[in-house]
Amino acid sequence: MLGLLFLLATGILLVSYLILYPTVEYYYDPKGLRKFPNLNALSGLTNLSFVYEARKGIRSEKLLELHKKFPDIYGHGTPCIKDDFYTVLVGSHYHLADVVDKPDHARKRKILSSAYALKNLEGWEHKVADKTERLVRAFDARCTVPLAANDTKKISADDLTVDYRAWTNFFTIDAIADIGLSERLGFLDNGNDIVTAERKDGTIYTVPSYRACLHATARAQSNLVWAYNWFPFLTKVSKIISPRFREYWRLNEGWNDIVWHRTCQRLRRYQAGEVLDDFFTSLMEDKSGNMNMMEFGEIMAEVSIMMNAGSDTTALAMNNAMFLMLKNPRCLAKLREELDSVLDPEDVVAPYDKIRYLPYLRACLDESMRIYPPTSFGLPRRTPHEGAFIGDDQIAGDTTVSISAYVAHRNPSIFPDPDAFQPERWVGENGKELKPYFISFSAGARGCIGRNISYLEQSVVLASVLHRYEFALPSADWEPTRWESFNLMASSMPVKVWRRTF
Repeated sequence: MLGLLFLLATGILLVSYLILYPTVEYYYDPKGLRKFPNLNALSGLTNLSFVYEARKGIRSEKLLELHKKFPDIYGHGTPCIKDDFYTVLVGSHYHLADVVDKPDHARKRKILSSAYALKNLEGWEHKVADKTERLVRAFDARCTVPLAANDTKKISADDLTVDYRAWTNFFTIDAIADIGLSERLGFLDNGNDIVTAERKDGTIYTVPSYRACLHATARAQSNLVWAYNWFPFLTKVSKIISPRFREYWRLNEGWNDIVWHRTCQRLRRYQAGEVLDDFFTSLMEDKSGNMNMMEFGEIMAEVSIMMNAGSDTTALAMNNAMFLMLKNPRCLAKLREELDSVLDPEDVVAPYDKIRYLPYLRACLDESMRIYPPTSFGLPRRTPHEGAFIGDDQIAGDTTVSISAYVAHRNPSIFPDPDAFQPERWVGENGKELKPYFISFSAGARGCIGRNISYLEQSVVLASVLHRYEFALPSADWEPTRWESFNLMASSMPVKVWRRTF
């Protein structure tokens, strides 16, 4: 009898918590949010509805129908702060991208700004050039015979010798490991991303794929995190009921061990007195040699976000830029004309000084990131306790707000014909007027601190390979598969590659 009463009481509590309370809260509407469109039938009642949307593919496509405004969320001087979202995913220490407290963010940004300063990037250009040369060497070895003029037939699988998506990711991982930690991972030389990892007990082992671990971590978290209070519970349940999620979380352990090994290894070199010009040194000490006094967990958190965001987003941008160039021959021809005007036929790697100010090259990169922003999900912010205006609407305090870059970049009143690849929109005075609406790197004080590294790598790689090679997609109508985690991901992109003739 007592057992039945206990089950009945438990059932009543669950129904009250999961159904009755959210329904009363929704119709009582203390924050005045019911006037805005719902994402789906249940989104006004539970955040679990967004977990459902997150598993369907590209959730931003649905958000595109609903959202309109963003400057008051991310701009300089915004009253909004980082949302609880970042607290849910944080490890033992915050890194720059997820720290919520504004003074702590200011402290971190001051330390890291010197590491990401343009002066340092210019000093690290030789590392980017080295990785570009290794990429070129790999492409040279995989060149095929030229494609006949006006040949539009489907290309043989034997001729699709380069997975551009994978190779540009090998490039960005190798580059950020060298720039950040003075470590040579050798992915470009080996043609794979097999990497060493280390458990906290000191065990060293081999992980078959750096990328698989990173992407699995993002997929698991980005599917389940949106109902913040439910995240720990959903994580445990997903491991039990879903073989797919069980594998994601297993690979997540590999990612943690990859980061642990990189951090421990580089710290040992630093403690041994090895003087190296890299991000890690800037993390440990300022320009005068004074120690920054960061705890080990904080150092590891910064290494983690550097190896994550510092590689995957730029690789996606590179992949998308090449895809859009190949789908738009007019733009490709115009860019090649600009590149050929400053590069010599014998330039294997495009010198950054020759290309950094080329307007059409930068326009092609920006237009690519407008259409396919590498980080597409709406970075969550929380309105202050007293509330805030978002556009013309007063939003109640302690409310989560965000805007997806995928959505913002498709506002036709700002970007006419928004789905068309038109680099010209970024050239000249019109382009300057569009800059405030370009949020691929977010905006304001919380904007991506690594944008200069990304532009350096994107510019040098795209200029170098388009100057040296011709590329072709598998067919004229070929499209990659895309899905959304925190980033707007893309499947492999097999291409035919052959040397250009001058």
